[in-house]
Amino acid sequence: MEVKGKRFEGKVAIVTASTQGIGFSIAERLGLEGAAVVISSRRQKNVDEAVEKLKGKGIETLGLACHVSNAQQRKDLIEKTIQKYGKIDVIVSNAAANPSVDGILETEESVLDKLWEINVKATILLLQDAALHLKKGSSIVFISSIAAFQPSQGLSMYGVTKTALLGLTKALAAEMAPNTRVNCVAPGFVPTRFAVFFTSDESRRKDLEERTLLRRLGTTQDMAAAVAYLASDDASYITGETLVVAGGVPSRL
Repeated sequence: MEVKGKRFEGKVAIVTASTQGIGFSIAERLGLEGAAVVISSRRQKNVDEAVEKLKGKGIETLGLACHVSNAQQRKDLIEKTIQKYGKIDVIVSNAAANPSVDGILETEESVLDKLWEINVKATILLLQDAALHLKKGSSIVFISSIAAFQPSQGLSMYGVTKTALLGLTKALAAEMAPNTRVNCVAPGFVPTRFAVFFTSDESRRKDLEERTLLRRLGTTQDMAAAVAYLASDDASYITGETLVVAGGVPSRL
């Protein structure tokens, strides 16, 4: 990843679910632009491996195991960041789950609970823990999805939870103004482990590519660049907005 600017020099950024895929690329981008990055995911082994990769690129990194639905681990994520760096400038909420490809009316209650808990509620609870430490000029970015605008088959309820993040972006932007900006990125289809159901099959993948104006799937670096923009002072007059990064897949007027 070639990066020219240093928009995050002296800043501290927390990125959840950041040991692989889009989350890792976001952490890498912010780090290459000068941030100290705090990365996390559920498994310590994955955290350790990701820390090594980032440190190998000269990025100041703290890695912590954090399952976002675990209250103590959320608190530790915030407290250990403050203990080490003394502040938090950027939070990127990337953790998500899609445990089922059933239709909404066939989805079990336990699955509905998990989707809500991880994709929406945990983000709110994490920010409740972090709010005291977010000073003037801080920035929050949620990772939603193109499915927020048009939930497709196999992504129905997942898409609904991602739609909720669009509303959360608006509501928190109002609550946290003027000190903290709150924005959102809605990625299109990106071939990661998370999206393997949709991108591994050749004909399905080709169909997805055909749906984009740019005739390609997105990359994790495409998403990282968008997040870095919204989190940076280049976007200092933007809050409450969702940036769709989907190669021109229809999303809204």
